[in-house]
Amino acid sequence: MLFRIPTGVRAWIEDVWWTNRHAERRRRGAEPRGTASRREEGAVTVDLTSRPSREAANRLYKRLGFVERDTNVYRYEL
Repeated sequence: MLFRIPTGVRAWIEDVWWTNRHAERRRRGAEPRGTASRREEGAVTVDLTSRPSREAANRLYKRLGFVERDTNVYRYEL
């Protein structure tokens, strides 16, 4: 998903999933799928979230170049 804010175009990744088919790409250090096209569309960042309990996923995101942000996430349930 792309969205515009005053500081530029941002991208958000939802529902990340990996299959065995992606294992070779991960080992080669491939860029996360879709980030190149987001750059071409003008995005300056790509964000995603992951629960701390998903330790393997969090290690993967860091290996792929994602940087953990120091932030608070708040949710208001309706």
